[in-house]
Amino acid sequence: MAAQDFNFLLATDSYKVTHYKQYPPNVSKVYSYFECRRRKDGGAQFHEVVFFGLQYLLKKYLAGPVITEEKIQEAKQFFQMHFRQKVFDEDGWRRVLEKHDGRLPIRIKAVPEGKIIPRGNVLFTVENTDPDFYWLTNYVETMLVQMWYPITVATISREFKKILAKHLKATSGSLEGLDFKLHDFGYRGVSSQESAALGGAAHLVNFCSTDTVAGLLMAQRYYSCPMAGFSIPAAEHSTIISWGRSREKEAYESLLEQFPTGPVAVVSDSYDIFKACRSIWGEKLKERIMERSEDSALVIRPDSGDPAETVLEVIKILEERFGSSLNSNGYKVLPSYLRIIQGDGIDLNSIEEILEKLSEKGWSVENVFFGCGSALLQKLNRDTLNCAFKCSYVESTNGKGTDVYKQPVTDPSKGSKRGRLSLRKNSDGFIETVERGAGKPEEDMLVTVFENGTILQDYTLEEIRKNARLSEDDMAPAQHNHNELNGLHHKHIMNGVH
Repeated sequence: MAAQDFNFLLATDSYKVTHYKQYPPNVSKVYSYFECRRRKDGGAQFHEVVFFGLQYLLKKYLAGPVITEEKIQEAKQFFQMHFRQKVFDEDGWRRVLEKHDGRLPIRIKAVPEGKIIPRGNVLFTVENTDPDFYWLTNYVETMLVQMWYPITVATISREFKKILAKHLKATSGSLEGLDFKLHDFGYRGVSSQESAALGGAAHLVNFCSTDTVAGLLMAQRYYSCPMAGFSIPAAEHSTIISWGRSREKEAYESLLEQFPTGPVAVVSDSYDIFKACRSIWGEKLKERIMERSEDSALVIRPDSGDPAETVLEVIKILEERFGSSLNSNGYKVLPSYLRIIQGDGIDLNSIEEILEKLSEKGWSVENVFFGCGSALLQKLNRDTLNCAFKCSYVESTNGKGTDVYKQPVTDPSKGSKRGRLSLRKNSDGFIETVERGAGKPEEDMLVTVFENGTILQDYTLEEIRKNARLSEDDMAPAQHNHNELNGLHHKHIMNGVH
């Protein structure tokens, strides 16, 4: 569907079309919020989240005059056929058109994009600004809850970065090259072009390495970043096996000739990765490789087998053939013209295992890069971070406000917050949500980003990356999000890291 064909009135769950009939007759305001719920049993895998992606949804779908007479008529006919009875609020939507020129009379306050927020806190709030349209607040829930996806990807990507930073610092003494250590291989593995764009851009909050063009375009168009990520020439199996098994050496040699300068990645396990490293790269083409420089490194890519075992065996063979040296931290490094990228079977657990085994064998993380596809962009869902949108406050036409909440007896973890909410950093430096309208406006971290059809904040990817930078605490051995609860004491921002 082209953007100009998008009909906001149809971008909701069917049942929400009937909700204007269901609120109490005297309601004039509905106020709701979005959070990534905290697990009451402490069993959640992630304890903090990266807020990202709202600006895209606002710019693409909510900003400006989104209601027209033509779209009202389209929705009226659609819902008549869908429900087989008259439930669509034609008069209500026409009032939006007439009173507000088709612009949505709602206000959205949100955490600045890129901020790191502990689970269980409010991330954004939504309320109507015109009492006639109290039903609009939760009409937009369907679309806004889709924020779960870029938030989850940005969070997982940052967890990879924590693990890589910890091991890179420990084995090399610096964080040089960290932004390129995890490459996004996920374009083909997601459900749609839009998923690729949202997920790809979310990864770029933390890294500068990607093959997902859709994510780069989103960062360019919606987050003012001309070029957010980079790639290198790389082989795939088709470009190797098309030469035939007997000409594997010629396939590799051709790549070295076609890309004599700059790094080049070559998948080397179409047949036998160990033989390729030992006999072809390590003997027949050894001199050609040694002629290359650090800026024109050959990056060998295994693509099957147990990731940890394969990487360890490959680096062992390459050391036998090309030697190694010790860095300032006493860890082994292959010659600068030779590196490895492991892109198969990578997730948060396997990358930790690989890095731990490499360091145990005396190898620096400088030697390896990683690619990730499904575990980064697709093996996740709304329950990964328990994302939810709930009503917490209503007002009546007489101006009286009421704090509302849900508290299911069968699942206390689904209890919701009460009243108008604000987000603050308390005197101990921890971020917390203040309920029941008790927060001080001057302490509130939530910023008005959208009001009455107009976007009021426009974050650049550069600003977002700064908000999401790692701190020294993030790299402490026991501080990984997926292992142990983090306090957000971001005392020391690391230089050179997004």
